Amino acid sequence: MKRTLSTSLLIFMLLPLLAQNEEYIEIGVVEKLDQYIPMDARLVNIDGDTVIIGDLIDKPTILNFVYYRCPGICSPLMDGLSKAMDGNDLVLGEDYQALTISFDPREGSFLAVKKKNNYLNLMEKKEEAEAGWLFFTSDSASIAELTEAAGFRYKATGNDFIHSATLIILDPNGKITRYMNGIYFLPFELKMSLLEAAEGKSGPTINRVLQYCYSYDPEGQSYVLNITKVSATLILFFAAVLLLVLFFFRKRKNK
Repeated sequence: MKRTLSTSLLIFMLLPLLAQNEEYIEIGVVEKLDQYIPMDARLVNIDGDTVIIGDLIDKPTILNFVYYRCPGICSPLMDGLSKAMDGNDLVLGEDYQALTISFDPREGSFLAVKKKNNYLNLMEKKEEAEAGWLFFTSDSASIAELTEAAGFRYKATGNDFIHSATLIILDPNGKITRYMNGIYFLPFELKMSLLEAAEGKSGPTINRVLQYCYSYDPEGQSYVLNITKVSATLILFFAAVLLLVLFFFRKRKNK
């Protein structure tokens, strides 16, 4: 009886998390763990050559979508990525790689080169980043295919875009193993994500809890604490605790 009651209360408290239908997310990230990106998608490198993404992925890979003219969250995202790569002891280009892809089909290789050089000049591991941090542009069809497969949702607003900031970790076969949302990344967390990706292991479910507690603010282009969701969950939690207390108090009183 006690186990049944406890299980029921736990499910009751977790209902807000379980009830989310991520397919209705218009802007943000819909996690697609253990699914594969389209390995035949075409990209254009900084030399203007067309390459197949499947020919590039042969090791744990950090995939991130930006647009190079972005006046908002893209620069902090790549700054956070560069610091996390500088701060861990894995060798960029050997143990893992990073692919930055513009999701704006109007952008060309010139902007990709410019953006790459900007970040190489800021990094301590400049030689590693030269070989292991690759920048690309692409056509609209390939971009749509890649972003949809990765669960990256964005929206055009005039000449710019509203979008979130995330790193998508892939295993050597192109399988999505983890999402790291936001613009600040602990070097150790990035390292562990890459080591797990090397073994094909997916990320922990705690990431869903973090996504539940934090929502993306398109106007501010940042992640903010969702007070409504957190407050509702806390109310449900304390209500469940109160029910437990009343139940056991009444049971003891009847003895």
